[in-house]
Amino acid sequence: MRDSLQKNLKKEKTIRMSKVTFFAMKDKIAPKEKGITTMSVKEVLQSLVDDGMVDCERIGTSNYYWAFPSKALHARKCKLEVLESQLSKGSQKHENLQKSIEKAKIGRQEMEERTRLAKELSSFRDQREQLKAEVEKYKECDPQVVEEIRQANKVAKEAANRWTDRSTSHGIIT
Repeated sequence: MRDSLQKNLKKEKTIRMSKVTFFAMKDKIAPKEKGITTMSVKEVLQSLVDDGMVDCERIGTSNYYWAFPSKALHARKCKLEVLESQLSKGSQKHENLQKSIEKAKIGRQEMEERTRLAKELSSFRDQREQLKAEVEKYKECDPQVVEEIRQANKVAKEAANRWTDRSTSHGIIT
């Protein structure tokens, strides 16, 4: 299905580009010249309009289609200019990044002291992680946490006493 649509697109495009004139949907040029089925002409034309390869204008109750070879050439030239501009910007950015890398490498030569300091930094980071884990392990013994647990127990006890007092005063529990 997809292959036949692609073939029909190519055929319709060549028809519209080869004749520098306007076409209406009711014109039967595509089925006669290139063997495109009448049912798929509308779909193919709409696809070409969506891709910007064919122009369409509604005049009265009819849609008219046209495509000039110069428009396609102009569109390709514009696209080429945009791509060349993007390429030059990308090349310039690449050059700038290479220069900044070279600049950053100055003064960062591998030396014994730098290597030793990097290892020391790594060991300090590991030690910090171990200490954090140990603090987390003993967190439940923290006086502040213990006090919070006591307060929560006190509130729960008072709530239980209120509940049992209400139950006994209403004769629920005897």
